[in-house]
Amino acid sequence: MTAVPHRPLPTSASYGITVRLYAAPSPSVVGELATAVGLAGGLVTAIDVSESRADRITVDVSCSAVNGEHAAEMVEAMRAVAGVTVHRVSDRTFLLHLGGKISVQSKVPLRTRDDLSMAYTPGVGRVALALAQHPEDVAKLTVKGNAVAVVTDGSAVLGLGNIGAGAALPVMEGKAALFKRFADIDAWPICLGTQDTDEIVRVVEAISPGFGGINLEDISAPRCFEIEARLRQSLDIPVFHDDQHGTAIVVSAALTNALRCVSKSLDAARIVVAGGGAAGTAIVTLLLAAGAMSVLVWDREGILAPADTRLNEAKRALAERTNPAGVTGDLHDALRGADVFIGVSGPGVLHAAWISDMASDPVIFALANPDPEVDVDAAQRLAAVVATGRSDYPNQINNVLAFPGVFRGLLDARASEVTVAMLLSASEALAGCVSDEQLNATYIVPSVFDPAVPTAVAAAVRQAAERNRDDPPGT
Repeated sequence: MTAVPHRPLPTSASYGITVRLYAAPSPSVVGELATAVGLAGGLVTAIDVSESRADRITVDVSCSAVNGEHAAEMVEAMRAVAGVTVHRVSDRTFLLHLGGKISVQSKVPLRTRDDLSMAYTPGVGRVALALAQHPEDVAKLTVKGNAVAVVTDGSAVLGLGNIGAGAALPVMEGKAALFKRFADIDAWPICLGTQDTDEIVRVVEAISPGFGGINLEDISAPRCFEIEARLRQSLDIPVFHDDQHGTAIVVSAALTNALRCVSKSLDAARIVVAGGGAAGTAIVTLLLAAGAMSVLVWDREGILAPADTRLNEAKRALAERTNPAGVTGDLHDALRGADVFIGVSGPGVLHAAWISDMASDPVIFALANPDPEVDVDAAQRLAAVVATGRSDYPNQINNVLAFPGVFRGLLDARASEVTVAMLLSASEALAGCVSDEQLNATYIVPSVFDPAVPTAVAAAVRQAAERNRDDPPGT
């Protein structure tokens, strides 16, 4: 056996497998299996002898691969070990999803007739009648006060595109699990069998009485803009499109800290955003609200300019807010002299050599997933700060840093809407979770497992929501 050349090391369990093998009871077979996986470029995470007989042992080898093809290569490498038979290969990610990842659990005991009579009939009828007379108490006396609907139509799921509502369900389940884990919020995946804008709005309006907030997820642009705007107008609970505003919060916070690293200010920085879709639009909106003065947006049409007749209504509006002078050109043109590149577009659009044409100490956020806009290793040699959306590089821009705390704050404040001031407060709180002592070019955002993050974000959002209620805009 020979080692696979130039194979990147596995850094994630998402392509983890467990292989059950039968082998002769030799004292060397376990070591030979570990060696085979290593030579194939894999990472062994566990080896267990699960059964032993006089004529055979059963060995379970758990290991991580770079991708599906690599996983198959590791299996073949183990199969090639003398005396070994592959019995079964289990994909650990698929096993984790068997039966779904979330469930409903009662918060009250149901052990006696008294329990039943209070939790359900006849006692529940008294609560129902009270709420009919005082609907303002619904959030206090039901799950509504801690409930979020995670709504998708399956039209823009992760980087997979329009794969439909059923295929989107495991992603929405995962989102619900994150809500519970990081903010103790009860979230339900709502996958709609329609991609009609009017029908989506009607359905969400119809189910809204049971929820304290609506999290729109993985709905394609530009429909997502209209859906969010209409729901915000018609509902009395906050509506938050995470692909837009969650991304914007984390990017804004990360950029605040990246600029701290290079001693630059947001108002003086020249910023280029690649991607004029949902995420790019929200990022631009929040950065402008935070004080950015120079932002250009590039998309497949080139630098977005108001006079470009190819632009749809949403992109034209974005161009009018960012490029009133009508600057035109390609991405390379936009980057000359720029301080910051933020990519929410697609793989390979930024040539690493162009970074040398940016201002001194450039900041590169290449957030396309799974393949960033630029060769990250090359970018790290040329830029002062580099961030991606991936977990195998420093500075992962991950929405889980934002949305649990945002909704915790919104629910705790019984907010009826989401404002830009709340988003800015969330971004500032998130940036503040990285202290001066912790801050460096490889640590501009905190860990997603830092328990201080959702608490800080929630407190900031709650305070902003309470200020908004006490002193609403226009008063």
